[in-house]
Amino acid sequence: MKNRIILFWLGAVLLLIVACSVLFDLNRKNDDKNLRKITVAEVAHTIFYAPQYAALELGYFEEVGLDVELLLANGADKVTAAVLSGDADIGFSGSEATIYVYNGGEKDYLKTFAQLTQKDGSFLVSREKQENFSLDNLKGKTIIAGRAFGMPEMTLRYALKQNGINPDDEVVLDTSVAFAAMSGSFIGGNGDYVALFDVNATKKSHKCDFLLYIFNI
Repeated sequence: MKNRIILFWLGAVLLLIVACSVLFDLNRKNDDKNLRKITVAEVAHTIFYAPQYAALELGYFEEVGLDVELLLANGADKVTAAVLSGDADIGFSGSEATIYVYNGGEKDYLKTFAQLTQKDGSFLVSREKQENFSLDNLKGKTIIAGRAFGMPEMTLRYALKQNGINPDDEVVLDTSVAFAAMSGSFIGGNGDYVALFDVNATKKSHKCDFLLYIFNI
């Protein structure tokens, strides 16, 4: 008799746990339905966006009613295309993209509404280790710089000029390689140097290349 009573109460507790679990799951699903879906296209996965990744993992967006989905679109041109086509609601990229779209006569042009970073995140990567490196070592060399008039290429130009190097006469800037293919092209043997974002730069440095300079401008 005693065993039957124990089994009865154990069954009742188990049933209660299952019921609470089902109700909690239903409530969570109902809450999810009330979330506003936002798709964000980012130009690259980078440590500069760490606050965003932390907010996603910790559920801060859900707390304010947002269901945020990240879409990796390598390059500002790809981010722009994603937003203009409606595949993304917001794009993270260099602000030059908004200027190009506006100058192109697009009626539904993009608008820059927030500044995410104050510094550039490009690293200069060399094929061979160089002791006591200086930017003068770049003279006469080829640098894979990214798409012409893209933010990485323009930042590189600015950094060179700030250090007394003419980017048009004293170095060769290779702008024929797409943003997403820069590291692969460099590993394949093209260029003497390449400018890469933090994640790609650190990955490549573990293989055969060497971090030389941070364009923290």
